[in-house]
Amino acid sequence: MASIKIPTPLRAYTGGQAVVPVSGDTVKEVLQDLTSQYPDLRQHIFDGDKLRSFVNVFIGQEDTRFRDGLETLVDEADELRIIPSIAGG
Repeated sequence: MASIKIPTPLRAYTGGQAVVPVSGDTVKEVLQDLTSQYPDLRQHIFDGDKLRSFVNVFIGQEDTRFRDGLETLVDEADELRIIPSIAGG
């Protein structure tokens, strides 16, 4: 089963869990599984059916935006990471 590492600011919505086991064949399915386990997390990751513009998902060191986005295939052994963009001025 794949797992997804939750960034510290979002752990308040996963009961403090830093790593959550998830199932699914694509990034979209994995994130849907994650948000079905932790429904309050959905609004922080998705805007409708799309990822929020400041949310990046990595598989290992690869940014899924440069692969197939939400349709990127996920292997059982993959570790995904949610990395929120940081902006400032």
